[in-house]
Amino acid sequence: MSAGSSYSAQPKVILVIEDSPTQALHTYSLLERSGIQAICATNGRMGLNLAHQVHPDLIVLDVQMPDMNGFEVCSQLKNDPDTREIPVIMLTRNDAIDAVQMGLQCGADDYIPKDAFADAVLIETLRQMGLLAQ
Repeated sequence: MSAGSSYSAQPKVILVIEDSPTQALHTYSLLERSGIQAICATNGRMGLNLAHQVHPDLIVLDVQMPDMNGFEVCSQLKNDPDTREIPVIMLTRNDAIDAVQMGLQCGADDYIPKDAFADAVLIETLRQMGLLAQ
């Protein structure tokens, strides 16, 4: 395929790590409707494994999960040479300032509270990161 080809680029792949089936389906559907291929992990360990297997373009990560919380997952991703370059957006109900600071300190590229504007903020963030067309 030549550079001038009319074929569209491969869809971006985003890994959603979310323990709530309802929230995971919501985020998955939002991304798929936006033209992004989404894959889901229901816990932190599964998310870490999928990050290594798939090497997604971005990870959307919940904070409050059993066994391994989002801060621990993010720290492991950012301390691993194989996954440290994958951008991480924390998307969570925990909007306390200390949680936001902790998320950014452990390496998250952005922190979006789950509120009425979360979907719009996530989509705009993906546009600004070049993962969605303007």
